[in-house]
Amino acid sequence: MATGDQLKSLIKSGLEDDRERFITAALQVAAHEAKQGHSSLAQELRNIIDKMKNARVKVIPFTPDLHDLVLSTDPKDRLSDIVVSATLKNRIDKILTEYYQKDKLFKHGLHNRRKILLVGPPGTGKTMTASVIAKELSLPFYTVQMDKLVNKFMGETSAKLRQIFDVIKEQHGVFLFDEFDAIGAERNADNDVGEMRRVLNSFLQFIENDKSDSFIIAATNNSGILDQALFRRFDDILHYDMPDESEIKRLLDNCLSNYKGKLAIKTIVNESKGLSHAEITHACRDAIKEVILADEGKVTTARLKTMINDRRNAYKRD
Repeated sequence: MATGDQLKSLIKSGLEDDRERFITAALQVAAHEAKQGHSSLAQELRNIIDKMKNARVKVIPFTPDLHDLVLSTDPKDRLSDIVVSATLKNRIDKILTEYYQKDKLFKHGLHNRRKILLVGPPGTGKTMTASVIAKELSLPFYTVQMDKLVNKFMGETSAKLRQIFDVIKEQHGVFLFDEFDAIGAERNADNDVGEMRRVLNSFLQFIENDKSDSFIIAATNNSGILDQALFRRFDDILHYDMPDESEIKRLLDNCLSNYKGKLAIKTIVNESKGLSHAEITHACRDAIKEVILADEGKVTTARLKTMINDRRNAYKRD
């Protein structure tokens, strides 16, 4: 049975016609029931909530000068879809749980973690994590293209950043600052060092002063090039790695689904080592497409091995 606080929050948000808070309260009830072992009831509640969420949250349009810099997408992936280590999965769970219980934290003068830095090689699940957080919390998902912001608007980047943070304040959602390396990598270059330092200082100021309810998530492929002052501005830092053997097996199961034949799993796992989650996923999809076009039933070891090697050669990996 849901707790008294959860029921009160559910009823109050419903009476006040606060759709977002109502969905959050309902998700809290579902999570509580799942923890109590009532998995069927929890799933039913989630299904009801998903139907309600199909009426998408109203998204404010961006001004023309921000239209190409901030992309709005409809997240599809759920938490169960992401393949990461158990430790990393628990960290993501904690972010979601704190959001569900943010009112409880607020009563004690605390806030849920919502400024997150994602660190790791390309294709290891950073962008997917941000998308999953948006999907699980039923929030709009926006991607801020940092590389385009820096390259296209050199000299007025700080002003554009201010506009973006104004949107973050006005529009409750998940904002992913993708290719965040753009600030750190460029600021060490011989040209425009002063400009990039100003951009970085502006970002530090904006993120520190941000008091919105939105999630601010930055993704970087190389934390070593970022200014150390950045790390202190984030509530949490999640580190991603290339998939290990168990993760590769889970990726194969998830991606191949009904097309999975009797594969020599050990051989495929060994062939896949050194490839990212995204590269393995693409190899599986390539194999499935070939099976469909050839009117064959299942993906074979030989076909999948060929697709994996094609991916490795395409990325010029040793």
